[in-house]
Amino acid sequence: MTSASASKETRERVSDDCLDTLFRSARTHTVWHPRGVSDEILREVYDIARMGPTSANCSPMRVVFLKSEESKSRLLPALSPGNVEKTMTAPVTAIVAFDLEFYENLPKLFPHVDARSWFLGNEPLIKETAFRNGTLQGAYLILAARAVGLDCGPMSGFDQDKVNAEFFPDGKLKANFLCNLGYGNSTKLIPRSPRLDFDDACVVL
Repeated sequence: MTSASASKETRERVSDDCLDTLFRSARTHTVWHPRGVSDEILREVYDIARMGPTSANCSPMRVVFLKSEESKSRLLPALSPGNVEKTMTAPVTAIVAFDLEFYENLPKLFPHVDARSWFLGNEPLIKETAFRNGTLQGAYLILAARAVGLDCGPMSGFDQDKVNAEFFPDGKLKANFLCNLGYGNSTKLIPRSPRLDFDDACVVL
């Protein structure tokens, strides 16, 4: 292996500033500045997030970005009371969903083998794969949004059945979680909650 090819395979550690942006200083926001988020930025967020790994590249996440007052009003009846104001004032609310027919795209997304046949008629495998990988992609979406300068407010306080009935009535897609996006007001943040230490959460065997 030449030194040039070896250097291409070496992954450099990202900067502390990058780690702060993505994790250490990033917070869940609930109060927003009145600054819009363009469709171009939303496209960029998705284009970054879609590159994260999923099993057999199945890519089951689907996202509905709610920006208009009309679309937000459709979501309102499904929100828990504590999530109403933060959602209605957010520039964008993303309904992060998963597609239960994701396997129909596998001939394009994973053409090496007949991966579609793995799922046909296997409802438990379909649901497990869609939920697990759709959730992974939702996490990538949060990190991608932070990476391009947005703040995020992910939440699960909503009536999933109401959201599905309103936005996904054909049953093909299922809502997973909601995520408000915009430019958060940092002066309204409460102190960060503690996290578990390595020894409380991990073991090395």
